[in-house]
Amino acid sequence: MLENIIHYIIRILLRLPENKSRDLGCPKKILIVRQHNQLGDLLATVSLFRAIKGKYPESEITLIVSPANYLAVTKNKFIDRIFIYDKKQLFYFSYLIKLWRLLRESYDIVIVPVNVSISFTSDLIARFSNSGIRIGVSELNGEINKSAYLFDRRVVMDWRKHPDCNVSMFCHEILSEFGITTNDFSAEINFDKHDTETAEAFLKETGYQKPMILIGLHVGAGKPPNRWPLKKFAELIERLDRTYNAKFYLTGSSADREELSCLKELMTITACEFIDRTIPEVAAVISKSDLFITNDTGIMHVAGATKTSQVSIFGPTNPYNWAPIGTNKQFLRKSELIDDITVDDVFETSVRFLSRERSLN
Repeated sequence: MLENIIHYIIRILLRLPENKSRDLGCPKKILIVRQHNQLGDLLATVSLFRAIKGKYPESEITLIVSPANYLAVTKNKFIDRIFIYDKKQLFYFSYLIKLWRLLRESYDIVIVPVNVSISFTSDLIARFSNSGIRIGVSELNGEINKSAYLFDRRVVMDWRKHPDCNVSMFCHEILSEFGITTNDFSAEINFDKHDTETAEAFLKETGYQKPMILIGLHVGAGKPPNRWPLKKFAELIERLDRTYNAKFYLTGSSADREELSCLKELMTITACEFIDRTIPEVAAVISKSDLFITNDTGIMHVAGATKTSQVSIFGPTNPYNWAPIGTNKQFLRKSELIDDITVDDVFETSVRFLSRERSLN
């Protein structure tokens, strides 16, 4: 009831008439609001940024993100400027002034991309921007966007038409009607000299040196159903070590401490930890690896943005929607129970990748 009252009032004050035109002209300044998604969702949108820059190479893209996902694009070459929208900071007058000044710059277009959910906050931010054109969804997978009246260019997006479409392709539906497309749907993370040096220093500490095989693993996941059993990870590492005498490292954060400690107790060999590092630093380490094995979680998308061979282990999530794209990116899924995937399944896929790496080198 309260929600309906709020929408009624805002609709009276801020409603925009819909414009059916799909002509965007030649935009120079573009604002994208993406504060309502997680890290993996934002990484999947990189192909959208690439498409915009491909269509309008002289344009300047400003991206509004959240404290939870901004690390995915801190050094992205398609983004010219990032602003972190932090709800906690809204209580500070100085922060509000910064946000308001950013929104009141003259933009040609503001866009609110979506993957799986609609955000009233993002829609409202877009409406308050000083933009000539506002693009947002009117309907997502059959769900009506109650705040679609905040946009003058409205798009229907429906994953159900292509249920196995990858998210990096699906997110383009919001702009495809406007002639903005790409053939490159891969994710991308950019890292600099500092990140590379940090990765090299870590590997030196582990004792790794070429031509040793380097294998990274991510055994945690925010959602318990997305976690492959630690006992199986331990057995996998032991088998890979017997076969390749490889060097192993584990990625994660302080939140994964319990899982990492349990895994170490299950193993007889040592795996070094690359914990609580920035996303570009993690990407730099993964890029130097021969193989990366991961659960279905945020780091999976980070690894997917590198050229490193990758095995992604899936349970309840549809991998056709969320698995990284690439000829050397392989997902494994048997059912909604991730435990149904055997050690043999992951080991055999890993061996195939590592054999190919050896033949190429």
